Amino acid sequence: MEREISMNEEFLIKQAKSDPTHFRALYDLYFEEIFRFISRRVRELEMSKDITQQVFLKALIDLDKYEYRNIPFSSYLYRIAANECNQFFRDSSKVRYVSIEPESQSSFFAELEPEQSISDTDLTNLKKALEKLSSKELLMIELRFFEKKSFKEIGFIFHITENLAKVRTYRLLKKIKTVLEKSHEK
Repeated sequence: MEREISMNEEFLIKQAKSDPTHFRALYDLYFEEIFRFISRRVRELEMSKDITQQVFLKALIDLDKYEYRNIPFSSYLYRIAANECNQFFRDSSKVRYVSIEPESQSSFFAELEPEQSISDTDLTNLKKALEKLSSKELLMIELRFFEKKSFKEIGFIFHITENLAKVRTYRLLKKIKTVLEKSHEK
């Protein structure tokens, strides 16, 4: 199934490169996903829409430079979206948000502390632990656990190898786990 999707995606990209009107298919395929990613961070509907449009505009403008490497096109869009969100926060005095949906909480805590139930205190402590991360570290955690991206995709987004993405992600998990353990001791 994944191979079929990648072949179809590769075909859509080739079409869009030869005729930009075909970019609409890629836009329709990924708009909701990218919009959700942005709106969870920005939390302003109109600004989220504007940033999302900017992401797709930049992707279309630079489509000739894009090379398909068996990594979903969405990863390319996430890279642009992350940069656009960072630019938005640099240009304004707005606060960056982290939105953790209930199903993401469970899978994240399962990775940190298998076989342990999640309490409200754990969620509060998790938010505090995430606040201690840099914006790049936080993005890496969000992409892996909240956006369900593969290490290969994360590597592409960060311009690093798949293995390095894995190593950094697990180091961050260890860092978060340490903060959580310290908060349990208090």
